[in-house]
Amino acid sequence: MSATAAARKRGKPASGAGAGAGAGKRRRKADSAGDRGKSKGGGKMNEEISSDSESESLAPRKPEEEEEEELEETAQEKKLRLAKLYLEQLRQQEEEKAEARAFEEDQVAGRLKEDVLEQRGRLQKLVAKEIQAPASADIRVLRGHQLSITCLVVTPDDSAIFSAAKDCSIIKLASPPPPTAGSVESGRKLHVIPRAKKGAEGKPPGHSSHVLCMAISSDGKYLASGDRSKLILIWEAQSCQHLYTFTGHRDAVSGLAFRRGTHQLYSTSHDRSVKVWNVAENSYVETLFGHQDAVAALDALSRECCVTAGGRDGTVRVWKIPEESQLVFYGHQGSIDCIHLINEEHMVSGADDGSVALWGLSKKRPLALQREAHGLRGEPGLEQPFWISSVAALLNTDLVATGSHSSCVRLWQCGEGFRQLDLLCDIPLVGFINSLKFSSSGDFLVAGVGQEHRLGRWWRIKEARNSVCIIPLRRVPVPPAAGS
Repeated sequence: MSATAAARKRGKPASGAGAGAGAGKRRRKADSAGDRGKSKGGGKMNEEISSDSESESLAPRKPEEEEEEELEETAQEKKLRLAKLYLEQLRQQEEEKAEARAFEEDQVAGRLKEDVLEQRGRLQKLVAKEIQAPASADIRVLRGHQLSITCLVVTPDDSAIFSAAKDCSIIKLASPPPPTAGSVESGRKLHVIPRAKKGAEGKPPGHSSHVLCMAISSDGKYLASGDRSKLILIWEAQSCQHLYTFTGHRDAVSGLAFRRGTHQLYSTSHDRSVKVWNVAENSYVETLFGHQDAVAALDALSRECCVTAGGRDGTVRVWKIPEESQLVFYGHQGSIDCIHLINEEHMVSGADDGSVALWGLSKKRPLALQREAHGLRGEPGLEQPFWISSVAALLNTDLVATGSHSSCVRLWQCGEGFRQLDLLCDIPLVGFINSLKFSSSGDFLVAGVGQEHRLGRWWRIKEARNSVCIIPLRRVPVPPAAGS
């Protein structure tokens, strides 16, 4: 094939020179266009590279500047935040201190108020309404004495109970924990001081006649017991070791009490006198006279004075020891057989006319008098009131307990100002309730039960058991009244 035909076939000019010149032109144009395109492309690439390099060079600088700015702002904010935090902490600390001071002041004020009221004898904690009547199954019966219980005391820490009886013995019992429902168990005997035989020398000391009264010092160190043989025996309460014997009364010793916070002992007797002793020094101090009949009972608290129940002379007396003077109170119609201080200014007493009286030391007549406090006994038309054989009061509260032989112990609430006595509940207990004592904590009440009255043998209740009964006192908080 000829060159012209090949050229035609490729669509190129047939003439050789023209074609060559045209081809050369086209190649130069193409080359120059390629160069321009290349240079254009190269320029674009360079522009992109320079743009990338610029962005790369700016990218590290921008975060650094922002970080520096942020760091500067954070430092200022941090200072401000710390300052605010510090001030807030100071404010909270001041508030906490103020609350603590207010709480302490309230506590101190409350304690001071209670102390002042207690010293003035006007403190009255309202607990009676919280007391829940115990079930019969919850009462623990502790046996050990052969004859009727006449008196008992509870140690200041509520850990033990001392009981004495007409069998002339003294038993120290461990205070048991609250029983499970339905259980009646015997308490563990810690010590027994047996009856002493008359004229027996070299034998362990003890009482040879009915023990009528006992008292324990407020520190739990000394126990004192008095009997029908005119003797007062002093014991070391922890070991029950005999320490001293006080003589001086001319008849049966019927009442004993330690002045709280001291070892000063007050005693009274059927010889109508009141005597003062210093147990720590084993010494007699003085004797006071005034009652016109055998004195039946005595009690004392922190003040240097004591109160006595004058039996058939019908008087309650307050003895001011330093002044050697006495205040005389009238109110019962029968023999006043028992008395107990509620606080330094108020007391409760019981008599064989069936009445229970609340007294204030500033009034010569009872503030409140509950007649037939345990009801009546006997045939219709011949009814007689049940004798009040024992009374007890939970110290500085409005709770009082009374005992008789009416088959129950009664709990009472003292009204405001001790001007009223309201019955709370009956606790079933068969026999003569010859002694009642509240525990210091108020968690239980101890009753000394006998088949006979502690001072005589006028009746005998055969179905009764000579025992110490521990009555648990459970408290149920009273909800506040609506709208209060």
